[in-house]
Amino acid sequence: MKKISDSTISRLSTYYRTLNRLIDQGVKTVSSDTIAEINDITSAQVRKDLSFFGAFGKRGLGYNTEALKEEISRILGLKKTWNVALAGVGNIGKALIDYEEFRKQGFIITALFDRDEKKVGKEIKGLKIHHIENVCQITREKNIEIAIIAVPAKNAQDVVDQFITCGVRAFLNFAPITIKVPPNVQVKNENMSIELEALSYYLTQNK
Repeated sequence: MKKISDSTISRLSTYYRTLNRLIDQGVKTVSSDTIAEINDITSAQVRKDLSFFGAFGKRGLGYNTEALKEEISRILGLKKTWNVALAGVGNIGKALIDYEEFRKQGFIITALFDRDEKKVGKEIKGLKIHHIENVCQITREKNIEIAIIAVPAKNAQDVVDQFITCGVRAFLNFAPITIKVPPNVQVKNENMSIELEALSYYLTQNK
């Protein structure tokens, strides 16, 4: 398969959520025009994104919402469960542990890590907090495939490097720092400060 852009994958996730809402509303079929209108893009973009993965729907009839949702779920790897580790059990980390949407989508947090001796050994939601020094042993025992990084910026690169050494190749990074990784490792950044600064800029420039 040709390399698919990050923006296409991001839009697929958006389509998936759109289809979920439509199904909840009892909608059985939907056109690319409707999907496009809901997401403020063009119908040509919707059709192009889907065409990378095969032929869906019928001309003039649109897409069966349940069938298209299942196909996108398969493409995004949501038909299986993923074991996830969380590094950093601070305020953000604890909020992520409570985030039920992860579990609904098949992302199961099964291991917690921290370097604070006051936290190590304690449990949250039935999960024991392990010292980050034991990351390789625990990630192998738990078959960890994705790691969420919610540690201070000064520790983030070192923590990611430790996970990579243990074979983890996918990261969701909440630390406000650019993480450097090998070509075969994927990092997605969630920097809330940057997003708020963008909003601040918009408000400042549009007074």
